[in-house]
Amino acid sequence: MKTLKYFCWPALMAVFIVFASATDAGKETKRLEKSTQVLKDFAEMKESIPSELLKIAEGIIVVPNLINAGLGIGGKHGKGVAVVKTASGAWSNPVFVAITGGSLGLQAGVQSVDLVLVFKHKSTLTKITNSDFTLGGDISVAAGPVGRSSTASTNVNLEAEVYSYSRSKGLFAGITVSGSNISLDKTANSSFYGSSAGSSQFSKSTSTNANIVALRSAVSAL
Repeated sequence: MKTLKYFCWPALMAVFIVFASATDAGKETKRLEKSTQVLKDFAEMKESIPSELLKIAEGIIVVPNLINAGLGIGGKHGKGVAVVKTASGAWSNPVFVAITGGSLGLQAGVQSVDLVLVFKHKSTLTKITNSDFTLGGDISVAAGPVGRSSTASTNVNLEAEVYSYSRSKGLFAGITVSGSNISLDKTANSSFYGSSAGSSQFSKSTSTNANIVALRSAVSAL
């Protein structure tokens, strides 16, 4: 019995390790699926991101279920994915990112929103490969204009670098995220791509992974 006991233990541990790895990878797959669904929901809404803005956009971040909580001092936390336009004009493979931030004010309760950030220049996002950045601090950000094709609702000359949109309980609107910090989710990138250099995916757009293909298609469909 002792021999059987010592023989089975390493095998059992190996099973646990494999199961844990699969579970970790599953989290990233789930995030891709949720991000794709958020984009599809945005595309189907009567009021959405103006086409004028999408035409010039070179980067998109999607954060499903961003938690915005507060009781005197508020805070934001969420995990999402980022894509940029490659040299060929196609949308890149996704890079996993995290967003955190705080705000002061009279607020209470917890709110979950789906967040989409639209970047005018991809260079803003590709810089994240070296360090994080703060919206409203390092990068100008504004609540996005609403109206699928109306220029009247569009901010004058679209002067901000980033425009933010949210959906909560079926309501769609621009949202203020000034003070939020965006950084690479190195753990998620390593888990999904097998390397901590997940940011290198910004230059690639040829993955045949079904979830990545679906996400890229959903961005294009906006």
